[in-house]
Amino acid sequence: MEAYICETCGTQYAQRAGEQPPANCPICDDERQYVGWKGQRWTTLEALGRDRHNRVQSEEPNLTGIGTEPAFAIGQRALLVQTPAGNLLWDCITLLDSATIGAVRALGGLRAIAISHPHYYSSMVTWSQAFDAPIYLHAADRQWVMRPDPAIVFWEGEDQRLWSDLTLIQCGGHFPGGTVLHWPAGAEGLGALLTGDTLMVASDRRYVSFMYSFPNYIPLSAAAVKRIVAAVEPWPFDRIYGAWWDRVVAVGAKAAVARSAERYLAAIQAH
Repeated sequence: MEAYICETCGTQYAQRAGEQPPANCPICDDERQYVGWKGQRWTTLEALGRDRHNRVQSEEPNLTGIGTEPAFAIGQRALLVQTPAGNLLWDCITLLDSATIGAVRALGGLRAIAISHPHYYSSMVTWSQAFDAPIYLHAADRQWVMRPDPAIVFWEGEDQRLWSDLTLIQCGGHFPGGTVLHWPAGAEGLGALLTGDTLMVASDRRYVSFMYSFPNYIPLSAAAVKRIVAAVEPWPFDRIYGAWWDRVVAVGAKAAVARSAERYLAAIQAH
């Protein structure tokens, strides 16, 4: 059975024996995403793996990036957080091949997977099955799961404690269940946030920004931005890892969030 994958967002759909691909991708039909310029197109893991591979690279001690080359769909990379009590895969990518499975197992495998928002659900069920790992998603985004599975744990509320003081924090914004991960051991013990694109690391890497839709340039409201900032304010962190390679606020990240919100709010209120 082929599990079809949307080429524009990278989301894997439920397997349908003998059936054609779905007529459309609801995630891409939503105004936060878009249907590819050539129309709705589908692929499979087998086809994807013919001309692509995953790059596995250390970001800092106990943090490893995993991203597909050449880039596929949205182009994000996942982050593997190593702890003595087990490893967490933060966010997900679509391609999973034998080389990647071997590399992840060499790093200690996965205890669980946690994902910031629906654009990065990708082939999370395939990853879950390969490592026998539960998937933590915020319940507010349940409707965007296109491949349901018993391994999915829908958590509720403002935060979810995992292990080794890893904590999922609901920020909302880009999606109602938009989540960031607080990793207290990161940044040499000063703490790090892994943010997907809830807190988008800007190109100059001294600021972050906030959007309802990145490809369609729809900003967030002032209230939504204030909620994101309030959600992360209690947590100590000096570094932010965004969704793509090198999108990192290396030092002073907490101050960067505060000045970024101030700049953003001033800009949207100026007109």
